[in-house]
Amino acid sequence: MLKTDPAVFVRSAGKKDDFIRDDRPQVVFAGKSNVGKSSVINCLLGRKDLARVGAAPGKTTNVNYFLVGGKVWFVDLPGYGYARRPQAEIDRWGRLMEDFFADSQRFTVGVQILDGRHAPTELDRMMAGLFAGSGRPWIAVANKWDKLKRSEMEPNLALIRETLRLDADTPLLPFSAEKRTGRDELLGAISARV
Repeated sequence: MLKTDPAVFVRSAGKKDDFIRDDRPQVVFAGKSNVGKSSVINCLLGRKDLARVGAAPGKTTNVNYFLVGGKVWFVDLPGYGYARRPQAEIDRWGRLMEDFFADSQRFTVGVQILDGRHAPTELDRMMAGLFAGSGRPWIAVANKWDKLKRSEMEPNLALIRETLRLDADTPLLPFSAEKRTGRDELLGAISARV
């Protein structure tokens, strides 16, 4: 299992020249602005506030690098979708993401955080396409799982799998950052791919 301690913030990259390139595996986290991506990262790392969690969507504005256990990078991409930011800033994020995904060898495994309560959006489908098109392994995570009724769980997983056209090699894991549900399963899935 991936050793998550110590975990330290190293760099916030606002342009492609600042992206970290070394021989360590990179686990890339992506998700909508309000999906709880930072909470998932903090839950995995056993920390409350290493990745910034904000009351308003759009707190992650650069590509943030965390060195985990001295051996693996956790890379927190800017959230996509709704955020109260000027259009020029949102456009800058888009260019940053294009630059990041232009080189699929940059990362080792992708982790896409989704809202397990709802069908994936068009932007979720676009991000899934970037991960699938990269040729790198990736994991889909249905966050906010604790907010669902038991009767909604299996149908919601089926809807996410179908909407994103997940193949059999792409895990879809239920997760609750609040309750720590799925933490060990996600760490295990990441460990198996780095």
